[in-house]
This record gives sequence, structure tokens and C-alpha cells, in this order.
Amino acid sequence: CPRCMQCDTKFDFITRKHHCRRCGKCFCDKCCSKKVPLPRMCFVDPVRQCAECALISQKETEFYDKQLKVLMNGATFFVTLGASDKSELMVCRLSNNQRYLVLDGDSHYEIEIVQISTVQILTEGFTPGGGNTRAIGMILQYKVPGSEELTQMKLTASEDFSCNKKLSASWLAAMHKATKLLYESRDQ
Repeated sequence: CPRCMQCDTKFDFITRKHHCRRCGKCFCDKCCSKKVPLPRMCFVDPVRQCAECALISQKETEFYDKQLKVLMNGATFFVTLGASDKSELMVCRLSNNQRYLVLDGDSHYEIEIVQISTVQILTEGFTPGGGNTRAIGMILQYKVPGSEELTQMKLTASEDFSCNKKLSASWLAAMHKATKLLYESRDQ
């Protein structure tokens, strides 16, 4: 006999089963009572979702409302490729179709988002007691099309541009949220 995916309650005439509109699994009313917007699946009004999916949908909505604009506007970083000790000042932004990380300076790079395997945000100001940290850069590892080798790229916020430092930190924070969201949705 079918049971709720979360609390294992048996479904019957009184305890009806409900489908989460995001994952499609069956739940009882208590475990699938949240109604949350789900625009990426073309639902106009908020729809029934299980607690886990509702949390991810809320994070996605916040991301699309706030962080996506920051990523598309871009920020300026010193970019270092691989083990090189030379860096180039470049503007890093998300492409309009949100499929590429675009870097423009004297050189031009476009990295397909699906080719990025790891993103590590670099911080400073960490204290063992849990003090405030500030994002100062990131390291990306990605595959170049046609190669199985991983390439590494390091982006560091410029110390010279005090006015752009906040923009770079905001961009890095948005990128951090984007990668967390991406890995959460991949795990589902």
C-alpha cells in the first residue's frame, strides 16, 4: 500500500496523497502543504511542494530576483590562468543567456557553465571564533571543450579600485550562492 515519502503515513480514504509539483513524489497533506511559486516550471500561481523542494524554490526565487542581475552586470578582477604568475585585469560576468562565464580584457574567454566542475571562494578575515570573512576572489576548475584536462582559473579582487571592491565582493557572493543552488538542484 502506498505511503507518504516523508512520514510514512499510509494513504487511505481519509489521508489523501498529494504530489509535490517540483519533485513529483507523493506526500500526505502535512508533509506537502507549502505553496511556493515555481516560475521555472511555468506555474503562474504558487503550487504545493514538499518542505525540501519549497526551500530550494524559495532560494531560487531569491537568486533570480537579486543575485542574477549582479552576475550579469559583472565585476573587475585580476585573472590568472593555471600555474601562471601573470594576471590580467578583466571584467567577469554571466552571459545574457546565462550559459557562459564571460571574461573580457586584453584577452577574451567564455567558459560554459556546465564545464565548471568546482568553484572555491577565497576569503580573508577568518577568525577561529567565527568572525566576519570577506570574499576576495575565487578559483574555478573547468574542462576546455575537446579536452579531458581540468584547467584552473583564479580571480582576485583588485586592491587598486576601492570603489570596485564592493562590487567585486557582491559579485563573488552572488557566484557563491549560484554554485550552492546549482549543486543543491543537481543533488535532487
